Amino acid sequence: MAKRKYSDGPAASTDSRDDDSSLGAECKFSSTDGGDAQSSQGAEFEVFLSFRGPDTRMNFADCLYHALDGAGIRVFRDDEEIRKGEEIEGELKHVIETSSICIPIFSRNYAVSAWCLRELAYMVDCKAIILLVFFDVKPRDVKLKTKLYQDALQKHKEKYNCEVVQRWKEALEKVARTSGWDLKDNGHGEHIKSIITEVLIKLNKRGNNLLDHLVGIQDRVEDVMCLLDEGSPDVRYLVIHGMGGIGKTTLAKVIFNQIYSRFHGCCFLSGVQEATKDGKIVQLQKQLLTELLNFKPVEIFDSDVGINQIKWKFRQKKVLVVLDDLGEWDQLSKLAATGDWFGLGSRIIITTRDTNNLAIEEYNVYQMTELQHHHALQLFSKHAFRMDSPPYDFNDISCNITSMTGGLPLALEVIGCSLYCKRKPIWKEMLKKLESVPNQRINGKLKISVEMLKEEQREIFLDIACYYIGEERIYPYYMWKALDFYPNIEIDFLIGASLIKIDDDDRLLMHDLLRDIRREIVQQEDLKVYGKHSRLWQSKIALEEVLKTRMVNFIHNYCLLNQGNISLITIYF
Repeated sequence: MAKRKYSDGPAASTDSRDDDSSLGAECKFSSTDGGDAQSSQGAEFEVFLSFRGPDTRMNFADCLYHALDGAGIRVFRDDEEIRKGEEIEGELKHVIETSSICIPIFSRNYAVSAWCLRELAYMVDCKAIILLVFFDVKPRDVKLKTKLYQDALQKHKEKYNCEVVQRWKEALEKVARTSGWDLKDNGHGEHIKSIITEVLIKLNKRGNNLLDHLVGIQDRVEDVMCLLDEGSPDVRYLVIHGMGGIGKTTLAKVIFNQIYSRFHGCCFLSGVQEATKDGKIVQLQKQLLTELLNFKPVEIFDSDVGINQIKWKFRQKKVLVVLDDLGEWDQLSKLAATGDWFGLGSRIIITTRDTNNLAIEEYNVYQMTELQHHHALQLFSKHAFRMDSPPYDFNDISCNITSMTGGLPLALEVIGCSLYCKRKPIWKEMLKKLESVPNQRINGKLKISVEMLKEEQREIFLDIACYYIGEERIYPYYMWKALDFYPNIEIDFLIGASLIKIDDDDRLLMHDLLRDIRREIVQQEDLKVYGKHSRLWQSKIALEEVLKTRMVNFIHNYCLLNQGNISLITIYF
């Protein structure tokens, strides 16, 4: 189901608060949190900020909090001034325990606060990833090499027993062994960007989701890495070229995951060609700016403004950009036309089926080839048997089916999934169907798996292919439910058959080759008359070819029935 989002607001707490506490002094929940922001049981945070309120609440801590929030990171900030009592418990305990990363902001009076020291000690006890920020102190102060924190601990001994203070001392000394960001006498802006980049890397939020065990990919990765030549200071473009379904996007994702952390900014733009067909080039420019900057840029309303923003913002930045499924030069010209748009060391990776419409003579090109037979058989077996090789009694037919796919990874995956747990006669029928399709007709071979679907599964597949790619599952869910299609069951089946995918935001996704199959299926309903098709997904055709034609036919028939008197038609409409 779709994820709900809640507005930013003060968190519920079991601790009392000072009446004159400002909004900035409250425990704040990031607005990007997908859970219930008013419930400690429902809220899961990625980053916990600990700081001494009077020192940093209204400056660095506030800026860091909003920058993390703007980068899509679920962050909780705690101001020790509003805390009462002697122990960390309840909601705060839960937040620290479940946060992936803790960031203490060490200031001159951090160690003066017993509450801050409690939080730090509990972070260490929880073995959290701790990223250090030295606001107006030096690392040696936190290491207790100077009197600043030493004196603070000595005063605590007057109120707390020695074991408690010793625990705080050990926590300070332990975390101080780790390097951090030294802000003393330095500007904050670049440091905040660096912190966000490190947090995103630790959370692995920038990496693409991939299967755990990819087949036949390592040699390709090594070849592409040589062409990218990361050590070269120039701005380099690389084109990954090959037919649809051959694994261009998967290869680009693997490369992206390996190197993105070494750039000042990174962005993976999926489905560029399809998006620009739908007039979404400005939306792609916005996404590019947002992800490379780690915050929402100024609003842009046309592609020319977007071009100027990209050229101006990234001329001095080393960035990594992947433009997936690029179709023609016009698309590239609005997103990453020339190397002087970006800083030295930047890398622009393009995947495309067709290089004829791209002016790429000066680019490095990596030509994708089909999988070798042993890799193709291994990939097929993973999906058909959940093993690396077929059982003995299925070996011959598996080899024959694998040969029929032409070493195309998408076909191997889809056909393999369609045969999983099927009886031998079904396998033999599949082989006959594949043999009847010409070798070059990969679409036809994929279409066989679609034809094997039951009616309800096929209808849902066509609905997604025509209307709902990139949309949240919740939108068509109730429509399918009203048709008694049992959408949860059927969608799970389509996922298992590798015909669709669901991303982390619960959006419906489909490979572009499978999407194109829907055109063949729908067009076969009537090759000439659009009005007889079950689905129309292009607004121009729906308006001009169908709606206007039907209106003309209606007027014509009305006139025949009323001896040419069309005066009543206006009243009717």
